[in-house]
Amino acid sequence: MAVRIICIKKDDGEHENPYVAIDHLEWVNDRIKVNGITDRTKIHDWIKNEKGEAYIMDQFGNKTYLIPAISPKGNKYVKTVIDETVMDSLLMLPECIL
Repeated sequence: MAVRIICIKKDDGEHENPYVAIDHLEWVNDRIKVNGITDRTKIHDWIKNEKGEAYIMDQFGNKTYLIPAISPKGNKYVKTVIDETVMDSLLMLPECIL
C-alpha cells in the first residue's frame, strides 16, 4: 500500500533537527480513498519494517518517496532526501489542522 502525505503537524519546542519536530503526518490513500493521521515513529516503522510506501506529490504529479532515518540521539523520523544538502519537500508541506 502507498499513501500520499498531504500535511505535517509539528510540536513547539527545541529539537535536534526539524524532522524530529514532526509529530504526525496526515495522508491519503488515493487508490481506496481513505485518509488518516499517523505519528512519525509509526510511519518510520511501517516504511522500514513492513515495506510501506509514503510519498509527496508535487504540482506536476512527480512523486518523492519518504525514507526512514534515525537521529544521532536515537529518534526515528522520515525524510525525502538522503542528506540535507537540498531542501526536503516534506518540511515544505503545510501544517495540518487537527
